[in-house]
Amino acid sequence: MLVGLIGKPSSGKSTFFQALTSVPVERSARPFTTIKPNRGIGYIEVECVDKEFNVQCNPRTGYCINSRRFVPVEVLDVAGLVPGAHEGKGLGNKFLDDLRQADILIHIVDASGSTNENGEAVETGSHDPVKDVQFLELELNYWFKGILENNWHKLVREGNLNKKNEEVLFIQFTGLGISHYAVQKTLSTLHLTETHLAAWTETNKMQFCQTLREIGKPIIIAANKCDLPTSAKNIEKLSQTFPNYLIVPCSAEAEITLKEANKRGFIKYIPGDATFEITKELNDGQKKAMQFLQLVLQKFNGSGVQKTLNAAVLDYLKYLAIFPGGVNKLADSQGNVLPDVFLLPPGSTALDFAFSLHTDMGRGFIKAVDVKQKKPIGKDHPLKHRDVIELFFKK
Repeated sequence: MLVGLIGKPSSGKSTFFQALTSVPVERSARPFTTIKPNRGIGYIEVECVDKEFNVQCNPRTGYCINSRRFVPVEVLDVAGLVPGAHEGKGLGNKFLDDLRQADILIHIVDASGSTNENGEAVETGSHDPVKDVQFLELELNYWFKGILENNWHKLVREGNLNKKNEEVLFIQFTGLGISHYAVQKTLSTLHLTETHLAAWTETNKMQFCQTLREIGKPIIIAANKCDLPTSAKNIEKLSQTFPNYLIVPCSAEAEITLKEANKRGFIKYIPGDATFEITKELNDGQKKAMQFLQLVLQKFNGSGVQKTLNAAVLDYLKYLAIFPGGVNKLADSQGNVLPDVFLLPPGSTALDFAFSLHTDMGRGFIKAVDVKQKKPIGKDHPLKHRDVIELFFKK
């Protein structure tokens, strides 16, 4: 599972990345602060199954607080895009290749309107963030179009050999992690399934790239800097202009401050919560800061950072959290109870789960058991979110 962060320079991408991963990165209002991609681990929140078995889990990776399990996912932050990137403006868009395997993209938008399309500081509220979404969509479309047109004549030749459009185009986009389904649905939606590639117009190509991008690389919007006064009207405008987007108001700066205060023992704070508990005596400046943060959390029901990641993986992609376990034993050989959680795409079966653990387990699959129901299930049995599964296989 890889989540990619995109956006224009100075929109708060690196700040959002640090808020998610707690990995310190260079942050400034200077455009193109990020040149090399930042990689780190964020955590989605899943309701743990330990309470259903009256046990305390011991995660091997991630952590669990009061049966709130935080499961690791990889997060990638790349350099900012500017209008005309596909023509070489700014840093160009070649670094987008780092996002090839991203399952979903989070577009970090400066909802306050305090930076222009190039990431330069302007009067707060004077820039329309709707334009940021529009130009970034266009740049991503051109990124896809560049991949489509790479070896276009070869694709046409293969089409002349009576190969189906779906087969030819899937191979061309396989490096982007695009599925057969995404290519098939795109062609069907545009009624291009049977139209020979040689007959495709430039309009056909761009329509194909835009639709394939929308299906194969979904985007949700993190409306960052939501705590600034000018953000409310802009977030409302974003929602009205892009009704098909999931838009989450957030404050990455607030999340970083809360996590740091929690780390230093000043407060007790769990990522995603809409409140926190003060645990140490604070000076006047600290009290004022905490009061402001509490108002932000109350207004937006949290900082929005954790909510954005949860929404991307669980609500939008609808990934399933599957716990390995046994009917008679929930612990591994080291005594760790329910130590692992695996994230699988929707529609995954018991056999898919076996292969996700190890190729040999998939090849030697005998049966699986739904531990909650204590019932055997077959290899084609569709799994549900928060299932606990025991596998039996030939060794």
